Amino acid sequence: MSIEPLDDLERDHRDSTLEWIRSGAPIFRARKPDVPPKHLVSYFALVDEPRGKLLLVDHKLAGLWLPSGGHVEPDEDPTATVVRELSEELGLAADFVQAQPLFITVTRTVGEGGGHTDISLWYVLRGDSSRAIEFDRGEFHGVRWFGFDEIPFERSDPHMRRFVGKLRAML
Repeated sequence: MSIEPLDDLERDHRDSTLEWIRSGAPIFRARKPDVPPKHLVSYFALVDEPRGKLLLVDHKLAGLWLPSGGHVEPDEDPTATVVRELSEELGLAADFVQAQPLFITVTRTVGEGGGHTDISLWYVLRGDSSRAIEFDRGEFHGVRWFGFDEIPFERSDPHMRRFVGKLRAML
């Protein structure tokens, strides 16, 4: 995995993910919400670099402002998940800033049956905050472009602040 860690926590997440994959354990979600209890997710952050903005979705089930994304389907490449989910959730075509994910996290979610663990690969895509975005109203309350200094970290993924720091350094 060619992700260069931001810090010790991301290094631990990367290394434990590689160990998990090498173990032969199932990595794809077979049944919602938590079978197996740990599975692979592709997040993608749409970034309007010239305007310094990041698109987040107000996710109904999570109750959080998150990057878009979804579970990687059995035998699906995580990059293909980004392309599929971007089309399904936002009706857009993918324009990757880089082919590899920028960030990796291991997060225990809260939910039915006590939650599960998401191994999330965070990709960065180019976006245009001046264009209206149609979104999946069944999954999201809304979508919004946030300036990097306006992101509601208190109501977002627990790793969002670290991701934004790494993203800003990359850009």
